[in-house]
Amino acid sequence: MSRLLAFLLFSAVLLAQKAPFDFDAMMKLKRVSEPVLSPDGKLVAFTVQTIDLDKNTRPRQIWVVPVAGGAPKQLTTEGNNGRPKWSPDSKKLAYISTKGGSSQIWTMNPDGTDARQISRLATEADGTLWTPDGKSFVFTSDVYPECGADDVCNKKKIEADEKNKVKARIYTSLLYRHWNQWQTARRKHILVMPAEGGAAKDLTPGPRDTPPFSLGGGDDYAVSPDSQELCYAANLDADAAYSTNSEIYTVPLEGGEPKKVSASPGSDNNPQYSPDGKWIAWRMQARAGFESDRWRLVVMNRESGAINVLTENLDRWIAGFTWFPDSTRLAMVVEDRGRANAQMISVNGGGVRVITSGASSIDDLQFTTDGKTLVYSEQTGASPVELYAVASSEKTAKALTRLNTDILNRYQLTPLEDFTVKGAEDTPVQAFVVKPPDFDATKKYPVLMLIHGGPQGHWGESFSYRWNQQVFAAAGFLVVMPNPRGSTGYGQKFIDEISGDWGGRVYDDIMAVTDYVASLPYADADRMAAAGGSYGGYMVNWILGHTDRFKALVSHAGVFDTRSEGGETEELWFPKWEFKGMPWENPETYERWSPSNFVKNFKTPTLVIHGELDYRVVTGQGLHLFTGLQSMNVPSKLLLFPDEGHWVTKPLNSQLWYRSFLDWVTEWTRKKQP
Repeated sequence: MSRLLAFLLFSAVLLAQKAPFDFDAMMKLKRVSEPVLSPDGKLVAFTVQTIDLDKNTRPRQIWVVPVAGGAPKQLTTEGNNGRPKWSPDSKKLAYISTKGGSSQIWTMNPDGTDARQISRLATEADGTLWTPDGKSFVFTSDVYPECGADDVCNKKKIEADEKNKVKARIYTSLLYRHWNQWQTARRKHILVMPAEGGAAKDLTPGPRDTPPFSLGGGDDYAVSPDSQELCYAANLDADAAYSTNSEIYTVPLEGGEPKKVSASPGSDNNPQYSPDGKWIAWRMQARAGFESDRWRLVVMNRESGAINVLTENLDRWIAGFTWFPDSTRLAMVVEDRGRANAQMISVNGGGVRVITSGASSIDDLQFTTDGKTLVYSEQTGASPVELYAVASSEKTAKALTRLNTDILNRYQLTPLEDFTVKGAEDTPVQAFVVKPPDFDATKKYPVLMLIHGGPQGHWGESFSYRWNQQVFAAAGFLVVMPNPRGSTGYGQKFIDEISGDWGGRVYDDIMAVTDYVASLPYADADRMAAAGGSYGGYMVNWILGHTDRFKALVSHAGVFDTRSEGGETEELWFPKWEFKGMPWENPETYERWSPSNFVKNFKTPTLVIHGELDYRVVTGQGLHLFTGLQSMNVPSKLLLFPDEGHWVTKPLNSQLWYRSFLDWVTEWTRKKQP
């Protein structure tokens, strides 16, 4: 027997011995996030979240790892800890911790010793930044606007609210609730306080949350290299529920009148000063009221105030960026066809150069001060986030963390494969597929179509814990993830073509992918299911009334009645843009694309899932859908989570979510016995 044949046989045996990657396996993984490189370039601090199913908790702790290589070390053990930030001399780590009973600023040595609580605010603290001179902390806190940073005043009001037996809410303006919380009398403000502790100062007084609510994408505030100025994003438009117009402002760190420096009618956020202090860069959207306009990278000359849009000719979203240490270039995270890579551009504009490429998604770009080493995070659809470093003198990156290797080696995970079909109007539509463990091309597998939310989002090389394609594939499904109209990473025109056309070309795109998959010799066209959340849930609801192709459906937090959703959701700029006006302004579009108008066509068994704290797609949408299904005698089940919002994140709730999901699609796609 040849050595090659022996090796292949041995590899096949090892693969066969690996277990399918199920929910329990996913819960064992360490979830890496928030990497931050020390100024001296020697260490990376980061957070690791683990799952404790028995306690139904998700504790998060701070770790460090040497950039030169070596074993990662856990620094914290008590409470929830996050947001690590290095002191300018790299001798201290600041972080946010709950181990004292509330969320406060703490500091410790890089080896975890000498942990000290710095802030003791009644309104707590979050999002801390160390000023470049090391003398102060800039952070956020939810204060009463009339109190500002006066902690005695805030404490009295908190105690009075807690003692008040009347819990009624009274509002006189919109955006009175957001995501999963009702608006209270408190507002998020940016504060500054001495690094050794003491009285804080409110830098963004007023009745607005500053910075505004965000689901991610980096900080919305920064401190100038000379520690004299704060730059931040704020939305001061009168109609906050209809406006995406966050602007960039600057204010002296000692306090004073803010100055608006941006000019776009769309969103401006994530400001960063250049290391030499001559520039401020941020991400910008050009169109007002459209949360999914193309994200551009802009820079402003602080001396002249001139703004230059660096990526106007790049038809892709800028998901993040960082400055090179020499302040002459910027590195950007660019979304493209289900992946995210790093590209470089001059501060003066011009062409871009690719820094990283491949079938993965990278983020969290950071350079050592000499500019010779790049630290970043990377993930794929078959591997969770880990940290890497690559030197300019090397061709390959070095893994700084391998926290999940031992676990992953015990399970089968399938790499994503992609294909492209002709969708509506013969437009190319890309999709990803994940094959089941021990895949055998001579067999036929049930198909699970996953429809992403947004609708301006995408499937790709990322490792999700809420909709994990590996767990679905391990249950025996051929998992297909189409990127139809509205998907990001395929050009802004492709994104724009879903607005005002929710059940049109995007539906045709998805069905074109379905037709292609049904033709594959290993796909069982008679055992297909479809599932989606948010907009994906909407599309499942639309499918219910327009085709009987699928044997089972799962609708999670899906819009069912577009007209009522338009008046019940919180970010009203969204329905106003997507349906070309509010329901009373453009009723025809709402009526045309409302799944509720097609209840009489419902036949497919459907699992309906919703969170009662979901204020983006309100619970009534799920209840209305379930009522329609039951009224039509369609096999259906309603799963409600009273303690979850748009996403189901609590460990035991997540366990029930996956179990219910897989039980449902498995039951209805089971092979019929002869």
